[in-house]
Amino acid sequence: MLKGITRRWIFSTMLLMVLIIILIVTGLVYGTVCLFNNEVERTLTYAGEELTSVFENYEADNSTAFSSGAAAYVENFRHKEEMEAMVLNSTGRIVLTSTGFSYDENEDTKDFEAAKNSKSGAAFTSTYTVSGEPVTTYVRTIKNHNGYTVGALRYVVSTADISNRVILISAIIIFAGLLILFIIIFSGAHFVRSIVAPVRELTETANKIAHGDFSTKIEKRNNDEIGELSDSINNMAKDLEATEQMKNDFISRVSHELRTPLTAIKGWAETMQLSGRKKLDRKTFNKGMGVIIKESGRLTGIVEELLDFSRIQTGRMVLINEKLDILAELDEVIYMLKDRAVNEGKHLIYDEPVEIYPPVYGDRNRLKQVFINVIDNALKYTPADGVVAIEIIYDKKSGPDNITITITDTGCGIPAEDLPKVKEKFYKANQKVNGSGIGLAVADEIIQLHKGTLEIESGVGVGTTVTITLPVLNES
Repeated sequence: MLKGITRRWIFSTMLLMVLIIILIVTGLVYGTVCLFNNEVERTLTYAGEELTSVFENYEADNSTAFSSGAAAYVENFRHKEEMEAMVLNSTGRIVLTSTGFSYDENEDTKDFEAAKNSKSGAAFTSTYTVSGEPVTTYVRTIKNHNGYTVGALRYVVSTADISNRVILISAIIIFAGLLILFIIIFSGAHFVRSIVAPVRELTETANKIAHGDFSTKIEKRNNDEIGELSDSINNMAKDLEATEQMKNDFISRVSHELRTPLTAIKGWAETMQLSGRKKLDRKTFNKGMGVIIKESGRLTGIVEELLDFSRIQTGRMVLINEKLDILAELDEVIYMLKDRAVNEGKHLIYDEPVEIYPPVYGDRNRLKQVFINVIDNALKYTPADGVVAIEIIYDKKSGPDNITITITDTGCGIPAEDLPKVKEKFYKANQKVNGSGIGLAVADEIIQLHKGTLEIESGVGVGTTVTITLPVLNES
């Protein structure tokens, strides 16, 4: 059953092409017939003009005198090889022929009546002889000076040969039309197949991808739009496969991240429960409660990250924007993380500017979340005795009206092949360090919601620099 592109092609393009070819063939055949008929009529008209010149000053009043004059004309008729000339009397009866053969006195003379009644005194007729031969006749009447028709001359041309030639030429034209139509159908069908077959393959592959088979590939046959679409689908399948793998790794990482604190909490809770009747020493109690509180906070942080990521993905994250001092917010975050850096034997360097910076319009808690995430990553990947340097700059003269915050560490760095992907969801360059792998993705989205940018530069063994740019509040 025909459907889709093939059906549209047949009912639109092909039907139109067939109609056009039929019209062209019909026009050529009709033109050929008209051409030969016009040639016959031109020849007969030329012969009739000779008759007009012969009887130009004819003044006889009766048919007998006309017959005598016409007999002399017919006897010396110059076109005997091409046509036959007949002399008709005033009643339309044939009295003489140029061939000298006998004639049928009962032969139809309707052409004589047609010529006699026409204004020009002449008439063409296509008819058949008694023997069935197709002929074209041209009758021209002769009138005396009183306007009385004293007779006429009929010129008869056989059109049998012309008809055969017309049929032959028409057959050639029809054959040529059919040949052209066949070529169009063949080439069109081949062209449609060259589109339909790849489209069907694309559909089948897309269905496989939709059902989770990302390993399927489409063979690129031509370097055209369909070939480009094949490349796009292949690349999409490759990206989806990579995303699926990252998602599975993410689920595995998150499961591990959740299991570790839960195990610690459960372990200390069971220890404290089993020791319920015994007097637990204060040191052990404080240690257990410290672990429970710390791991609970860690769990809360993971869950908050996941919730934030979900809100961003569904477009439900709403910023509570207000006019705020970005220096104060950054200083508060650094103060929170300073003890951690000291405990881990790392140097957290920050020189607060003495000048007053213009305010920023943004969400206080979300911006703190970004600063915590970025500085936490810097400390996490920096070895003991390493340096994490933070700098905030506002220089209106050097560029756009923005505040720039840079966080630079001397950690392990990010490989060049991983650097473009570190802000993608689920992606994690270093699998050995704890983390869900969505912190930077969430941070980047939050900065974008503030109409700012978050850029990362890194080199293996050199360290990483994160540059955050935020626009200042325009109060004018």
